[in-house]
Amino acid sequence: MRKTNLYILLLALFALAGSAQAQNFKLPPYQKVQLPNGLSLYLMEQREVPLISVSAVLPAGTIYEQNSPGLAGVTADALMFGAGNRSKQQIEEELDFVGASVSTWATKETARLQASFAKKDAALVLGIVRDLLVAPRFDAQEWEKMQSLRLVEYDQAKESPRSVIADYYNAFVWGDHPYSRSSAGTKASLQAITIQDIQNFYKRTYTPGGAALAIVGDFDARQMRKQIQALFKDWKGKGQPAQQLAQAPQPQEARVLLVNKPDASETTFYIGGPGVARNNPDWVAIQVVNTILGGRFTSWLNDELRVNSGLTYGARSNFDSYKQGGTFAISTFTNSESTEAAVDLALKTYQRLHQQGIDAATLESAKNYVKGQFPPRYETASSLASLLTDMYWYGFDESFINGFQQQVSALDVARANAIAKKYFPADKLQFVLVGKADALKDLSKKWGTVSQKEIKDDGF
Repeated sequence: MRKTNLYILLLALFALAGSAQAQNFKLPPYQKVQLPNGLSLYLMEQREVPLISVSAVLPAGTIYEQNSPGLAGVTADALMFGAGNRSKQQIEEELDFVGASVSTWATKETARLQASFAKKDAALVLGIVRDLLVAPRFDAQEWEKMQSLRLVEYDQAKESPRSVIADYYNAFVWGDHPYSRSSAGTKASLQAITIQDIQNFYKRTYTPGGAALAIVGDFDARQMRKQIQALFKDWKGKGQPAQQLAQAPQPQEARVLLVNKPDASETTFYIGGPGVARNNPDWVAIQVVNTILGGRFTSWLNDELRVNSGLTYGARSNFDSYKQGGTFAISTFTNSESTEAAVDLALKTYQRLHQQGIDAATLESAKNYVKGQFPPRYETASSLASLLTDMYWYGFDESFINGFQQQVSALDVARANAIAKKYFPADKLQFVLVGKADALKDLSKKWGTVSQKEIKDDGF
C-alpha cells in the first residue's frame, strides 16, 4: 500500500513539474543580425544534441506570380533540379549519404526551405543550402519531367474532393484577391510555364533583401555568423517591394458553390467566411475559442457530427491566417444521402457559439488543452527554426511566445464570448460543397444563393 501511495505521489509531482514547465516556457535566447546584403539572420544555440536545423523564408509565394498560376510552387520545387556544381542526382545522393534532409516549397505569400542535418555535416549541407538559394541550375530536362508529373498530379487531385476543396473555397471566398490563387496553378498554366519563366521568377523574387534565414542547433553563434556571411556574400538584390494587398472582400449574402463530381458517393463541404491576419492582437484568444468549436477531438463539432450522430469520421474548424488577412472554415464530409443532415447539424452546432456562448467549465478545459499543447510545438530545432522565420515574416516577436501561457490564462468567459461574436462570422456564410450537383442543387438553396462548377473543368 505504501509503495502504491508513493507511486501515485510521484506521478502527481511529475505532473505538477510538467505543468510548471509549461507555464514557464520561454523562447530560448537567440541572436538576430542583418548581413550586409540585406539577409536577416537568426541564430539560436541548442547544444543538447549534435543536430542543426535551417529555415529560410522569401517573399516568393503565389501572390507574386502575376499572370502565371502555379509558377511560385514550380520555382520552389525547381530549386532542387541542381545547384552550383551539383546535379539533382548528386544533391540527392550526398544528402542521403549523410542522412540529411532538405525540402523546398511555396505558400500563398512565401517560398520556404527547410533543412536538418548532423553537426558534423554542417559544412556540406550549408554549402548545398547556399547553392540552392543563390545558384540553382533550373535544368530544362528536369523541368520537362516535373511538368509531366505535375499535370498527372493535378488530374489525380481532382479525383479527391478533400484534396482540392480548400482551393475552391479560397477562390470562392477571396474572389479576385491575390489570396484566392492556388499553389497548384491550373492545368493550362502548368502546360504553358517554360524554364525561362522559372528563371525570371527566381531572379525577381529570390533575393536576400526581404528574406530571412534561421539556424538552430549545436554550433557556436559567432562562428556560424561568419560562416553564413562568407557563404552568402555574393547573393545580391533588394527583394520585392512590400505587397500592399486590397482588403478582403466582405460577403454581401450567404452563397453556395456546388462543385459537381458526378461519381461522388460523398459530399465534402466547407462553411465559413473571412478570418484574421496572423498578427491579429487577439490571435491567441481566437485559437482558444476555436479549440472549443472545432480545434480538438473533443470539440463541439466533432462530438456532434462524429461521436453523437455518426454522420462523419471527423469535423473541425480552422483559421487560415496570412500576413494581411485570412479565412475561417468548418470542414467535414459525409455520405451523399446525409448531406442535409450533416450541414444542418454543423450549422446548429456553430450557432451554439453565438446563441448560447461558452461557459466557464468549457473554457477552462480548452485553456488547459491549449496550454498543454503549446510547449511541445517548439521542442525540436526544426520547429524553433520555423518559428523564427515565422516571427520575421508575420512581424511578431518573442513576446508572443513568452506571454502565450499568460494570455491563455487571462482569458475569461466574457472576453471569450466577445471574441466569438467579433471574429466568428455569424451570418452571410459561404458554403462550398463538392459532390453530386443533381442531388444537391435544390437542397442547397436553403443555405444561400447557388452557383455551380464542374470539378473536371480546369482551375478552381
